[in-house]
Amino acid sequence: MPGLHYSKFIPPSLSMSELVCQKLDNDATDMLIDKWLERPHRPDSYYDWFQRVRERKHAANANARCEQILLWNKGVFVPENIFTRTVDTGRLIPLDRTWVTHVYHHSSMKRLTMMPVIFSMLPELMLLRGMHDRGCDDIYVIVTDLKRHEMDKVSEYFQYVCQHTASGYCKPSVEQKINHDYIQLNYSLDRNRRTPCFPQIDLTLRAILHEKRPPFIVLFSHQTMSYSQILFANPHFVPSKDVYHDFPSGCPNPGCTDNCCELIRFPKHGPETAAVLCTSAKGKKKVRYRYGRRARPKEMCNWIDCNVCFTDDPPVNGGTGEGCSEGSSECSEASGEEATRTSFAGLVCSRCKLVKYCSASHQRLDWDEHRRVCVKPSAD
Repeated sequence: MPGLHYSKFIPPSLSMSELVCQKLDNDATDMLIDKWLERPHRPDSYYDWFQRVRERKHAANANARCEQILLWNKGVFVPENIFTRTVDTGRLIPLDRTWVTHVYHHSSMKRLTMMPVIFSMLPELMLLRGMHDRGCDDIYVIVTDLKRHEMDKVSEYFQYVCQHTASGYCKPSVEQKINHDYIQLNYSLDRNRRTPCFPQIDLTLRAILHEKRPPFIVLFSHQTMSYSQILFANPHFVPSKDVYHDFPSGCPNPGCTDNCCELIRFPKHGPETAAVLCTSAKGKKKVRYRYGRRARPKEMCNWIDCNVCFTDDPPVNGGTGEGCSEGSSECSEASGEEATRTSFAGLVCSRCKLVKYCSASHQRLDWDEHRRVCVKPSAD
């Protein structure tokens, strides 16, 4: 349970936060996406990166349905034509799914609109939202005015606290370090008149992670020479370096690849360079205070309204388990009762080899969406 009193070692309650919460609903997100698409794309580093994504072809191998993937195979440059693999359900879904943004900021910023805050990191939020089928209908952002070196120290502090206090007990040496770092950060930010103050940043961030359980949370900084940090709840939620290694830094200069110019620290090199709050719990004590969403990767039927989860075991009838690309029943006749068994491995789309279905009927229902990305894999 969250603590009734503020503590550095027990998750606080979000009701204790003095920050103002401003919500941007799905309609506001749609409006921002439309505005972003209306921009002249050339020269635009994001548009050029998506063009490089379009040139990449997925290979027909066993890992194609397990690894993160981003595809733009057909149509014009709009979110509904760009598909990404979700890390929680293994589905291939388009980037056109919107979200509600909860922006927490100091009361002195109440006259400022938060729309530019979201617009400045809209491509990153679209990709992170697309990576999660569930638990990402709400995105949480805390607005600060931290400078670059201050953001580095605050990120390191939250990583250390979440990793060492989740069990409910920490060693005296750990407790001493947390107290020391907390006092040092509080004094430094207070001396530089940062808003909100560090206790409110700490209280709000840990309360959101514990009560709302998001897969990630964004620490936004409106300082000109600073950057915004994405804090991930688990390494499994971090974008893959194989897909995003050349992702643009966000600098207005389209040819810039310098990380010092980045507006938001998007982890282009995987978990090694990402700010991950909770690491694997193997060999550790039972987690009492969980920060962020639990990582439970599954492989589910690609039809969005289906809850069938597959295993790696082959079908009972010994078939190939491949479905037809247009959802016909020719290759799916034996799927009816097998889909409810734990040993059923699903019907793989025979054209792209990227998605699975529990039955031919769900394959047909999903075809209107899946047809926008379904192409034959490359020969490599």
